[in-house]
Amino acid sequence: PMILGLVFVTASCGDDDEGEATGATGGTTVDVTLQEFAVLPAQEPASAGDVTFAVTNEGPEDTHEFVVFKTDLAPEALPTASDGSVDEEGEGVELVNEIEDIAVGDTPTLTVSLDAGSYVFICNIVEEEGDETIVHYQQGMRTGFTVE
Repeated sequence: PMILGLVFVTASCGDDDEGEATGATGGTTVDVTLQEFAVLPAQEPASAGDVTFAVTNEGPEDTHEFVVFKTDLAPEALPTASDGSVDEEGEGVELVNEIEDIAVGDTPTLTVSLDAGSYVFICNIVEEEGDETIVHYQQGMRTGFTVE
């Protein structure tokens, strides 16, 4: 009976600590800023397991998206479609998850379970402005990210 009491106390202390630290069970939170034209994680690397990305679109004008790929390819070497956007089902990339259509000023979050390895974050929006096609990935909205 004494041992069960100790186990219960230890478990409840552990749960309280974890809830205060991250709001999840032992995960990591990484702040990410999107802007014309960059994807800027606040810190790297993250620890393997549950990672919450707290994404902020600072614009100043464009809607962006946050796309997470597991890949050993360099950020500028992802497979692309004919319009210059990344082929999200292309060779060498594994789409983990994404947040689409993040308006300027919005701050959505995305929690994913990540294994140790190399990742690339991009914005894969293609927009038409008059006669011009603007491909956010080609404008530099891509960055590598490491999970240990």
